[in-house]
Amino acid sequence: MNHLPQLIQDLALILILAGITTLLFKRLKQPVVLGYILAGLLVSPHFPLFPTISDIGNIRIWADIGVIFLLFTLGLEFSFKKLMRVGGAASVTAFVEISAMLAVGFLIGLSLGWPLMDCIFLGGILSIASTTIILRSFDELGLKGKRFADLVFGILIIEDLIAVVLLVVLSTIAVSRQFAGTEMLASILKLFFFLALWFIAGIFFIPTFLSRVQKHLNNETMLIVSIALCLMMVLLSSKAGFSPALGAFIMGSILAETTQAERIEKNIRPVKDLFGAVFFVSVGMLIDPKILLNYALPILLITVVFVTFKTLHVTVGALIAGQPLKTSIYAGMSMGQIGEFSFIIATLGLTLGVTSDFLYPIAVAVSAITTFSTPYMIKLAGPLYSKIDSKLPVKWKKVLDRYSSGTQSITTASDWRIILRAFFMHIVLFSLIIFGILLLFTNYVAPWINGHVENVLFADILVALSGFAAMFPFLWALVMRKIKPISAANLWSNRRYRAPLILLRMIRVVLGIVFVGLFLITIFPLKVASVSVGVLVLLSLLFLQRIQRFYVRIEDRFFTNFNDRELQSARDGRHELAPWDAHVVQYILPPGSPVTGMTLEETQIREQFGINIAMIKRGEHHTIQTPGRYERIYPGDKLFIIGTDEQIDQFKKQTTPANETAYTADDVHEIVLKKIVVSADSVLIGKTIRESGIREKTNGLVVGIERKRRRLLNPESFTRFEEGDKVWIVGDSILINAMART
Repeated sequence: MNHLPQLIQDLALILILAGITTLLFKRLKQPVVLGYILAGLLVSPHFPLFPTISDIGNIRIWADIGVIFLLFTLGLEFSFKKLMRVGGAASVTAFVEISAMLAVGFLIGLSLGWPLMDCIFLGGILSIASTTIILRSFDELGLKGKRFADLVFGILIIEDLIAVVLLVVLSTIAVSRQFAGTEMLASILKLFFFLALWFIAGIFFIPTFLSRVQKHLNNETMLIVSIALCLMMVLLSSKAGFSPALGAFIMGSILAETTQAERIEKNIRPVKDLFGAVFFVSVGMLIDPKILLNYALPILLITVVFVTFKTLHVTVGALIAGQPLKTSIYAGMSMGQIGEFSFIIATLGLTLGVTSDFLYPIAVAVSAITTFSTPYMIKLAGPLYSKIDSKLPVKWKKVLDRYSSGTQSITTASDWRIILRAFFMHIVLFSLIIFGILLLFTNYVAPWINGHVENVLFADILVALSGFAAMFPFLWALVMRKIKPISAANLWSNRRYRAPLILLRMIRVVLGIVFVGLFLITIFPLKVASVSVGVLVLLSLLFLQRIQRFYVRIEDRFFTNFNDRELQSARDGRHELAPWDAHVVQYILPPGSPVTGMTLEETQIREQFGINIAMIKRGEHHTIQTPGRYERIYPGDKLFIIGTDEQIDQFKKQTTPANETAYTADDVHEIVLKKIVVSADSVLIGKTIRESGIREKTNGLVVGIERKRRRLLNPESFTRFEEGDKVWIVGDSILINAMART
């Protein structure tokens, strides 16, 4: 009889039991992750009633592979473009709640008398919510299109990035066993340098590589190539002293910008599901039921405190960011769970041997409880908001409303402030990259070349040339790249600002020369380095135009690859958005309607049905243009509704009494939904919706903007118009036509 390797026997046991438990949890409509954890508990040495895994070491290796693929797929969903599109509200909320939860976790650990490292890691574990659980809950409850859901998605994107930083910081603290500020700062700067370097190099080369070999990429080869790229970055990350999972996350985020992102994600999903299942089973294997019984009270305490303070701080963070009370409460009630990154942080502490044995199973137990409670928390958000809204004093409501509308209507800064802010970010970004390359060549490349090239002078010249070639695109961008050209041109027309603008340019030139000088001084004597710098400056001036053209080609290649997915959509003919199927309908609110006497905010018309009420006609002479959220509606009101047929029909069914038929009429001709295009000479360019006076000039409402193949529905009043915008307005057709001609 052939001998079956123990690894195969263990894997068979894991997958058989995992299959049974996940089917059970699917039937119970619970997350399958909990089924995997239960399967791990059942096959662990702590549960003797079932067959036990004999070689835990091999399973942990498989679990490490699972972490890599889990982070790789999270990177595919992350995308740096999503990060750039995250609004200020999500960023502010994320930073408030993560900072608060780090402190809450640390204080809970201290109050329980835990060791310092356990307190630190508990703060990290409690600070990151579960993307998987939230997405699944929103899908099941049909909430993905809600306003608060967009805020939650933005917070999750910020959390993913901060979780990566946390992994590096916690690793540094764990190794040094102390809060070495300079060491942590160096680690964070090193992280951001490698993030920038890998991302820039990846975007520059990988989309080009994939497009060149695209004709050879069937599903099989695409799977192999994508896994190879993932593991290549895992190796680079490990060599640089970072977590292998970080490399997988970065490669996933790079591939997320390519035209093959959806295909890669589809092909990699079965592999991720397999190894991810093994990872979560290994999580369950580390749970000791005796520890859970011994620490039942801390588990209950941590769960209650976590859910309470997580909900509170997300809500408070959203309010600080200027979100309405309802949106803030819904967002807070959605994020009361811990998930994937928390498991990885807990695993990190266990792997490094810096946390106690009880922390890991406690984290898993808290995760399981909060995962079960997530759908119920989201469902309770509505009643909780209603109760708070009814108890809140009127003065407080007015203050919150004024603050919310005030933060959303702040105008942009002056051109000079825009230039200064952009200048600072430009200097910091490119200086960080150049300085990182300088250190890379000084500490790694130069010793390697000197060790392989016998001629010392030739080795030094080779290091200098290769280092300068690597730094050149970033040096040129630091010195010559235009910063906010429109704002700069506006300032240049004012003589008073010409000298400051010239000074800013000179600072960039001097900084570029300093970087080149620092690099050359580490290789050559001072006199030789000084002469070399002078020669390089002279050559740059002589070949200025050629160098500029070469740099533009490099920059164009980068941004072409970066926008590859959008460009592919344009090539496929999807660059023109289809005309909106929304239109204006007049609807007479019938007597006995369940929404009689309610404010528009209370009816949740926009949230529930996706429609807008552009105008209300009450009687013969009273017309309410673009009614506000506190406007009440009464029987006999003529509501001018904008929406699709399906949305309007759904609204009518909900607002018409069961024994009545809706009072309807044909589409209204004097109030229309019309599109105008913002041309280069339009008076709208640079103005916000509020500043443009569209509401007053058209008796209408801006309900949407199409911008660069992106659709902004119900834009905020502080949104600024740009050239090429297609603006959808519902209002008086004659007045809209007059506006279009200006």
